Amino acid sequence: MNKNTISMIGKKLVFMVALVMMTSATMVAQKIASIDVNGILESMPEYKKAQTELDQSAAKWRQDIAKEYDKIKGMYNKYQAESVMMTDEMRKQKEDEIVAQEQTVREMQKAKFGPEGALFEKRQELVAPIQEQVYTAIEEYATDKGYDYIFDSGGATGIIFANPRYDKTDEVKKKLGIK
Repeated sequence: MNKNTISMIGKKLVFMVALVMMTSATMVAQKIASIDVNGILESMPEYKKAQTELDQSAAKWRQDIAKEYDKIKGMYNKYQAESVMMTDEMRKQKEDEIVAQEQTVREMQKAKFGPEGALFEKRQELVAPIQEQVYTAIEEYATDKGYDYIFDSGGATGIIFANPRYDKTDEVKKKLGIK
């Protein structure tokens, strides 16, 4: 081998090493972690207290609703026993009263347990601040430790933290012509 060949091989080798080093520097591995959010929440005394309060409220409301349904059942039983002695007009009036009472109880049930009901509002009041505290701590932890993604391993929420630099929503919108 002559000097030119050795020099050329050396240059190629230096170029390849530099290329590998630059490529590996740009291909930094993403840091990913998983956290059991429910496990964290259930270990917090304030969350347990809030859950107990929610359970007690729900139990009381269920009991109140059950009492109302028992009253309706009593009205119906009384109606059945006395209906043979009633005129058509009296039967219709009693049936309307029973139906109206059933509707009132259904509305009461919806007001307590519906999607925008009292239980939902109470959960928002008691539990949402605690959940927010946990999510804030997770975000701070992820940022401090350099995590790119954190998944919830204990629930169905999926990703609970994502480094904003990986959000490509605006680029896709731009590609679609959306502002």
